[in-house]
Amino acid sequence: MKDTSAGKYELSPELITVQYKYMEKVAEFIRGDLPSPEKFCYVETYGCQQNEADSETIRGMAIQMGYGICDSAQDADLIVFNTCAVREHAEQRVFGNIGALSHLKKKKPGLVIALCGCMAGEKQVVERIRKSFPYVSMVVNGNALWQLPELLFEVLVSGKKAFAVPEGDGVIAEGLPKHRDRSVKAWLPIMYGCNNFCSYCIVPYVRGRERSRRPDEVIKDAKELLANGAKDITLLGQNVNSYRGGEEGMAFPELITKVAELDGDFRLRFMTSHPKDANDELFKAMAGSDKIARHLHLPFQSGSDRILKLMNRGYSAEHYKALVASARKYMPELVVTGDVIVGFPGETEEDFMQTMALIEEVRYDALFTFIFSPRKGTKAASMTDDTPDEVKKERFARLVKRQNEISAEIHAGYVGRTLEVLVDGESESAEGKLSARTDGGRLVVFEGDNRLIGEFVKVRIEKNTTWSLVGSLV
Repeated sequence: MKDTSAGKYELSPELITVQYKYMEKVAEFIRGDLPSPEKFCYVETYGCQQNEADSETIRGMAIQMGYGICDSAQDADLIVFNTCAVREHAEQRVFGNIGALSHLKKKKPGLVIALCGCMAGEKQVVERIRKSFPYVSMVVNGNALWQLPELLFEVLVSGKKAFAVPEGDGVIAEGLPKHRDRSVKAWLPIMYGCNNFCSYCIVPYVRGRERSRRPDEVIKDAKELLANGAKDITLLGQNVNSYRGGEEGMAFPELITKVAELDGDFRLRFMTSHPKDANDELFKAMAGSDKIARHLHLPFQSGSDRILKLMNRGYSAEHYKALVASARKYMPELVVTGDVIVGFPGETEEDFMQTMALIEEVRYDALFTFIFSPRKGTKAASMTDDTPDEVKKERFARLVKRQNEISAEIHAGYVGRTLEVLVDGESESAEGKLSARTDGGRLVVFEGDNRLIGEFVKVRIEKNTTWSLVGSLV
């Protein structure tokens, strides 16, 4: 490995070359001596956009190893579950879906089933797989994903299981193949891991410490995405504001400025931005380029300083509100979204009303809302939680109702305006119509020819719903 900045480690090119050799070995093995039907790989992704980006790497390696990509587990010879550990419900879905494959494994003894991602970083999950799912051949956590070809070759040749669950800060693996769907939207990881240790969050334990990619690698990937037709690129990191890349430790505002200077007509987004590290330099950089979307996703989690301290968030409600006010000063048209948790251990009605007050003052365009879900291994999981579930659900319903009203009120303000939008596909909710996104990420539905997908067009907004805008092509 080589140290790229601040102790964040990048694998040597030699180690990556070894994995390419294993990709060749797997391809030779599954091809065999005689002509045979093509082998297929199916990847099922859970969780965040970072997992989506990791799945692009898994598919890229699978193709390099001779597999075709299929859309059904029933058709696959290699099934990879790329998992999320943030919420218990997602974990139970994974276990349920793996359990349903036991019959398929009996029909296809050569089928390889792999568990990858964040769940593979939890010791109790690894032990449960060992004991209860003997037909799962591979368990690979996110820090060992780069070793997938080597591990798969061992499984294919020996018929034995392979468990790669290294502990530690994690690595950066540059140069692995990726398979993207050539959509107008693209994910671009700029860093991995997290140092924040919010008391409710499992991510630092399963993703490792913060480590930033070199700016030249990020820019190279961005150029490739643009050359392949991407028009909406989202830079990814657990906390992008902590980015420090290259020997000089380039900060995030400078990085987004450099990416935005690339040739082409495109929008640049990023997530997630942590309030404790957000500042005017970021907002100035956003305001300084027409290519950087006027959208700030800034999770706040609670409006109560007491709860924020228990969450180990590192800021107060007043500091958070000052950040939003500053961002809007530089970008009056800014769209602001956030995350909020209802029912954190010890939350009182007063704490909850402080959250409601913050929502009223900030007036979010949209919120991602959650009821607290304890994650084993985090500090919050051992905190006393004496609030009845029915009280949490009632508070949650109140919050969602009020936020939906605010969203609808904000959306009503778009009616009569003409907006430039990026057409990103066919609408999933309105048959025969196209979907598009505003600069601020608001969903717009309108009638138009499919040939407009991937183009920037102007749409006049004629009506609104709580979650979308409806208009006609100008």
